[in-house]
Amino acid sequence: MQGGQWQALYLVERLKDAVLMAPDTSPLFMEARKRGLDAQALSFVTLFKAARTADLVHAHDSRSHTLAVIARGSPLVVSRRVGFPMKKDAVSGQKYKAAQLYLAVSKFVAGLLADRMIPVSRIRVVYDGVPVPARASSRTGGVVAIVKSGRGAVENAGVPVHFVSDLWQDLSTARVCVYWSEMEGLGSGALAAMSAGVPVIASRVGGLPEVIEHERTGLLVDGPDQLREALRRLTANPREAGEMGDRAREAVLKKFSVEAMVQATMQAYDEVAA
Repeated sequence: MQGGQWQALYLVERLKDAVLMAPDTSPLFMEARKRGLDAQALSFVTLFKAARTADLVHAHDSRSHTLAVIARGSPLVVSRRVGFPMKKDAVSGQKYKAAQLYLAVSKFVAGLLADRMIPVSRIRVVYDGVPVPARASSRTGGVVAIVKSGRGAVENAGVPVHFVSDLWQDLSTARVCVYWSEMEGLGSGALAAMSAGVPVIASRVGGLPEVIEHERTGLLVDGPDQLREALRRLTANPREAGEMGDRAREAVLKKFSVEAMVQATMQAYDEVAA
């Protein structure tokens, strides 16, 4: 389960009469079934039938986008979460013309869609939403790291680092979180850390500057040298780190909650279904 799968799950949990379609061997499908949601195995046939009767189809990844375009039927909404540019061949061009509305996970991703010649009038920014756990009574852990690429830079940062294995458990005691990536549509892992009240040191790439307010809710860095300096600063100043973490949590409550994500998505649905 990665960020996009969790967003789809949070959304379906809060929508009336929504059906989640996913490969029946996927973690998303199994988690949805475990939670008692209406989850059906995704295939062209099942999607084709559903698209004939649904108010709309919401595709959350590239494969489901392609299937929905082929299946046709109900109005199509597509979430775009990744931070790399889209293909510009003729086949992709037809695919991207088919959706009535695109939900970009950040302003950065919205810009990539616009570069693909998708009219701005068909793009909405809907930020990820994350749960807000109870405040930790104490933070006895150290630095935890979520690394998408460039692990060596984090390993050689000069302080002991625990690479995340169980996200929410690791964040429950962490003092600082490093989110290291060469490209990022938004960074739901960084949002999870902020939600837990943990200040984030993150790569200044993609949509991460929209999540982290530099010097207020965390630190944005360019390259390994700045990473080392930021880690030394926050580990040596636990009070400053704690204050950043508190402000980060408040930012999530105001802007990046699951409820805010669902509300923004529903507003987009209303536009399409009107």
